Amino acid sequence: MSRIGRKPITIPAGVKAWGGGRKMTIQGAKTSLSMPLPENIKVSVKEADKLIEVSLDGVTEENRQARADWGTTRALINNMIEGVTKGYERSMEVVGVGWTAAVQGKNLKMTLGFANPIIMPIPQGLDVTVDKQFVTIKGADKRMVGEFAAQMRARRKPEPYNGKGVKYKEEVLKRKQGKQFGG
Repeated sequence: MSRIGRKPITIPAGVKAWGGGRKMTIQGAKTSLSMPLPENIKVSVKEADKLIEVSLDGVTEENRQARADWGTTRALINNMIEGVTKGYERSMEVVGVGWTAAVQGKNLKMTLGFANPIIMPIPQGLDVTVDKQFVTIKGADKRMVGEFAAQMRARRKPEPYNGKGVKYKEEVLKRKQGKQFGG
């Protein structure tokens, strides 16, 4: 039994939701998001009550995959509603002497101690700004914001000895001492 899937989702003012066939679409003031629905899941939008209900479509609650999809679909629809109303934001920090990040057109250019700069194309739907060593990623799609931040961090992960690298702003590194010399 899915406890998350059973909860109805309230639709805030200024947001429109509709589902046709195997697709769910949420439209806000600035942007619109859509997602495909799993085959065992049925989504019903009640405009009068301003509610979205997610339920199982023709399968029993003993089906483990259907129950997993049930809760996941409800959570993803809730994330879409939050994304079109408030949006998501992730802050990154570039730590290192001479290491920089800059937005050039539709690309993020990072100088991270390699021979050549790293150029990452910014996906459509994301807003990336740089303030000194801090990079802020904003967007309506939670998955896209998190994925771009993870790809950015993967270019030069923070290392524990000097603390240099690309890290999440709120990330705390466990520092190591290094080798001892002398006697």
